[in-house]
Amino acid sequence: MHNTLDKKIINFLDYLKYQKRYSQHTIVSYETDLVSFLSFLEKQFEETELKNIKPAFVRSWLAQLKSEDNSSKTINRKISSLKTFFKYHLRQGAIEVSPMTTVVSPKQNKRLPQYVEKKDTDTLFSHVEFTDDWTGKTESLILKLLYNTGMRQAELIGLKEQQIDFAKSSLKVLGKGSKERIIPISSELLVSLKQYINDKKKELQNPDQTHLLVRENGEKLYPKWVYNSVKKYLSLVTTIDKKSPHILRHTFATHLSNNGADLNAVKELLGHSSLAATQIYTHNTIEKLKDIYKKAHPKA
Repeated sequence: MHNTLDKKIINFLDYLKYQKRYSQHTIVSYETDLVSFLSFLEKQFEETELKNIKPAFVRSWLAQLKSEDNSSKTINRKISSLKTFFKYHLRQGAIEVSPMTTVVSPKQNKRLPQYVEKKDTDTLFSHVEFTDDWTGKTESLILKLLYNTGMRQAELIGLKEQQIDFAKSSLKVLGKGSKERIIPISSELLVSLKQYINDKKKELQNPDQTHLLVRENGEKLYPKWVYNSVKKYLSLVTTIDKKSPHILRHTFATHLSNNGADLNAVKELLGHSSLAATQIYTHNTIEKLKDIYKKAHPKA
């Protein structure tokens, strides 16, 4: 370590890891942004003291990012990283004022989340055939779980057998920040879960007994495996650009919203901390209503 700013970044990342319990992926994103900013400060202003960082320094960095054709979304994420970093050190007493108070985030076009149409999910679960081997059984259950619960990919991979409550037809999901939420599940999905657990005991030698979903070698899943499986099957039923596990989360929320589900209920099912994050799904509903209106109303 050759300057105080390095140590302050490490302290901040430790705070995110041990107190806020952020995921490793999120922590790496913060670290990347802060190290990039630190490198810029040293190169352009030869500055390494936290208290000497001025709003003009931050704006210069943002201008450079813009000149490198970074998107507004990327720049806003980096601004958010800096705001959280300086807010932390403000509370620690390391600085008296944050240089971020006068920094304005660039406007970005709101993109509605993509989702799979209802007719396409019907095709996926009613007509697409999965192989009868262990991989096919696992892929089938992955898609059912993602679409029926709206859980995140990391939550799916970490799902344990003991988190299934067969008596109450529900799943206990461990979300961001180790927050627990209960998701009700259908009797049909419950049957699929029971069958999978029974088959795992019969067909695999010494499989992982803790995690629900495992590969043919008995070991738990990993992100790329899940992503490739979901992409493979979504490619058979839809032409939307993105075909990731997260798209099925969007699909879950949008289909609920389209069918009149209460927004607060959708928020709880998704594990969102604020209603604002859930409201994007009402926009999808409004777009659908507009489309129906245009097609059906005589004066449209």
